[in-house]
Formats: sequence, structure tokens, C-alpha cells
Amino acid sequence: MKGKLILEDGSVFYGTLVGDSTAVGEVVFNTGMTGYQEILTDPSYCGQIVALTYPLIGNYGVAELFQQSRKSFVRGFIISELCEEPSNYQCENTLIQYLTENKIPCIYGVDTRAITRRIRSNGTMKGVIVPEDASEEVVKKYFDLVPVMKEVQEVTTPEVYVMENSGPHIVVMDFGIKRNILNSLHNLGCKLTVLPADATSEEILKLNPDGIFLSNGPGDPKDVPYAIETIKELIGKKPIFGICLGHQLIALALGADTYKMKFGHRGSNQPVKNLLTGRVHITSQNHGYAVEESSLKNIDVSITHRSVNDNTVEGMRHKELPVFSVQYHPEASPGPDDNTYLFDEFTALLPKGV
Repeated sequence: MKGKLILEDGSVFYGTLVGDSTAVGEVVFNTGMTGYQEILTDPSYCGQIVALTYPLIGNYGVAELFQQSRKSFVRGFIISELCEEPSNYQCENTLIQYLTENKIPCIYGVDTRAITRRIRSNGTMKGVIVPEDASEEVVKKYFDLVPVMKEVQEVTTPEVYVMENSGPHIVVMDFGIKRNILNSLHNLGCKLTVLPADATSEEILKLNPDGIFLSNGPGDPKDVPYAIETIKELIGKKPIFGICLGHQLIALALGADTYKMKFGHRGSNQPVKNLLTGRVHITSQNHGYAVEESSLKNIDVSITHRSVNDNTVEGMRHKELPVFSVQYHPEASPGPDDNTYLFDEFTALLPKGV
């Protein structure tokens, strides 16, 4: 079926739909050359329609191994060229079958780089994917929908679960965590207790963990004030490490501020400078909000990492307390092992054993 993507600035892009589903959400772009299944199943994309700038997508198929969460939370997918005959020894299914079976709205045969240029010029904007013959009234109805800012509640774990191990005990606050993050900590010997995003400080401290991990997740960090209050009550009680949304929530809990970026950082090729070593790391990122650097001036933290592209804050560390965070995803390994040291630094803060 022929379809079209319409952006809120009025621009229209025509293509072919996978199935006959429609989508509405914030349109963003990702510059990664691979990792489309990880993108589809990264909960941080909840509420968004993702355009992939790399032209050929689907060439290595999909496999359970690459799943990052229990399901896909993206609102839609935009592809230039969709490969229907993948070739890869790990392939278990084609991308088009995966999209169809999981009812993920997708439009392909689209000039995704033109879409990206539009977003880079005008900023991230709302968009809809509809059949080509959709009326103006139908399109307007979708644009008039007011999003409910509860993405974290949608993606967080519905119940507590434990990944047993013999090492330090870490409580994970799940704001939309990726499986590879859990695996990275678990592979270091840590026992993990994963809690929903609305867990209280009392519930967390009752478990007497050796450390607390704050995960990635979707949306505006200011939309989860309950988590900010919980983190305020935890700072100084246990070692804390935050990634992505967790990084932003730590900043807000310390009294700093965050802001929405023009089009964010999304891709597996983002250069970040470690200010402590002078080394530049290749990182994987997915965020549309950042920590406001000027708001950190009166807070007892040091900036440890910066984006080479736009100089935004990519990492910080408390000067006295065992609290640190980064804006990017060390578990995604685009370097491939540039950033795994961060997990080692966290576990080094924890008591040995349980």
C-alpha cells in the first residue's frame, strides 16, 4: 500500500507502507549504520517515529539475540531501502516479517536523508504516517492528538525481578532499561534486583543494596518527578551510577536543570571526550534532552565528559560522594570496548561479595 509521512511543518514524503497501519509521534533520526533491531526494541524510543539515515536496512535480518526489551515501543519506522532477503548466519527472520508480526507501522522507499535535513534545520517535530489517500480531516485528527507524557510508566518493568549472582548486589531502577546493560553488570558478577520506576527510596534501601543503578529511558526527565524525589533521598546513602535518562535525573535531583535539544543525539558514532584522560571515545547515544551546563556551577560536581560535536555535557561526577553518570550507552560497544570501563568503575565502588 502506498503511504506518506507528513511532518508538522507541512512537508510530505511518499513511500510504501508495511501493512496498512498508521502512526503518530515525534519524528527523530538515527545515524547508525547497523543496529536497527536494537533501535526498534530500545525503550528510550517510546513515543517516537524513527527515521534511519543509513540507506539499506534489513540486510542481516533479525534475531532474538538482538532484542533489547520485551517488545518494541517505537511508534513508527522510516526506511529508505528495505531489504527483504537478508543474509546472515544469525538471521532468524526478515525485518519485514518482524515489523508485520509486531504491528510496527513502517514506511519505506522514502528519502530519509531529506527528512533528516529537514529535522536538523527545523528541529524535532511531530509527524504522522498514513495511507497516501488519507484525507486532510484524518491527518488533522492525528496531529490534534495530545500525547500523554507517561512513556516511562509504559516501558518500565511491571514487577520486581532478580538476576542472581555471587557478587555485589545492585538495585536497578528501570526507567526503560536495555537488556545489554543488565547483561554487562551481570557478567561482572553482580546480583541485580530490578525495580519499577516508581519504587520509593524506602523500598530500595530496605533491600540493602551495595549500589544503585539508574537506567536509560524515554521522554523528558521532568515528567518523572517521583523518580527525582526518590533519587534525592538516595544520594549519599549508596554508590549511584546513572546512564542517559538516569544521568539527567541525577542532575535534576542535585538541583541542576535539563533542556530539550534541537534534534538530539541518536546514533552509534558519536565522539565523546573523556576530560579526565583526554581520550576521545566513540559512543552510542539516544537522547533528546541534555543537562544544562550553567546550572551545574553551584553544584558540587565535575564535568567528566563532553560531546566533541556540540560540547554538551556527556558525563559528570560528584566531588565528594560516590555518584557519577554519563549521557551515552557504554553497553552498546560501538568502540567496540571504548566505554566498558565505566561498569568497572561502578563495581569498584561496591563492597566485594554480597
